[in-house]
Amino acid sequence: MVALFVFSIPAYAEWVGDARPLMGTEVSVRLWHEDAAVGREIVDKVFAEAARIDRLMSTYKEDSRISEINRNAAAEPVVAGDELFQLIRRSQDISVLTRGAFDITYDSVGQHYDFRNRQRPDEATVAAERELIDFRFVELDQAAGTVAFREEGVRINLGGIAKGYVVERGVSILRMNGVRHGIVTAGGDSRLLGDRRGQPWMVGIRDPRVDGEVAISVPLEDEAISTSGDYERYFEEGDTRYHHIIKPSTGKPAGGVHSATVFGPDAVITDALSTSVFVLGVDQGLRLIATLPDYESIVIDAEGRIFYSDGLQSPSP
Repeated sequence: MVALFVFSIPAYAEWVGDARPLMGTEVSVRLWHEDAAVGREIVDKVFAEAARIDRLMSTYKEDSRISEINRNAAAEPVVAGDELFQLIRRSQDISVLTRGAFDITYDSVGQHYDFRNRQRPDEATVAAERELIDFRFVELDQAAGTVAFREEGVRINLGGIAKGYVVERGVSILRMNGVRHGIVTAGGDSRLLGDRRGQPWMVGIRDPRVDGEVAISVPLEDEAISTSGDYERYFEEGDTRYHHIIKPSTGKPAGGVHSATVFGPDAVITDALSTSVFVLGVDQGLRLIATLPDYESIVIDAEGRIFYSDGLQSPSP
């Protein structure tokens, strides 16, 4: 879901950071600290937390808790642990809010895509598996802390919300360690802490069809920003682009939009909402954002046109 370029920061000694491959993408941390050595220790703490969350929530790790749920929850309730349980519950709440545009059971179909090897499910598989895409098939027992599936074959994947959770947790670690200026990024999700020492962070939204180019830059402070796009994990067959953002109602990649960006106070929510807006399309997506006073959105449609939610102003020509 990589979609953002954070413009480079002057390499003063007190700015410290690193970028490492994690969660199927790149996770990066940059912060200001008066003691560079202490700053680097804090950076390592953020990466350790990201790795811990990945071990818990990655469907690519057979020993992760979410993989255990996917294997066993149709047969019997599985204890999720409080952290994972609460994130699944938040996912369910967002599914209700978006009327199913966001749905962690998309992986019932999504598991059949292999973008590196240009493989996709055939029409029969999509038709069968999309019947298993329904967030209401996931049953949560708050008292027991368990997850159960109502149907055999249901799978969940937190790919549309876990990176937002990682960057929120990362910024929490920065705060707890006294950092006032920093940024944590995981793929297309970033959480900004404070400003860039007297200046706003300038965040660039990637041009979805020109690699390395920025479509629009946005000044932000102490904000979360998430972008979902059709250009990170995909392959093309003829005129059709097959990408990783599945429309739950069809079981096929969503169309009509190249990228959807959402800004707001919580990266968990912006992560899920950027996926939702992408799936809903320009009109329905921006109507959804209009109901959420703390969140704004920029959408680039399939013709390259840029649309802004009501609380944003388009730049002057």
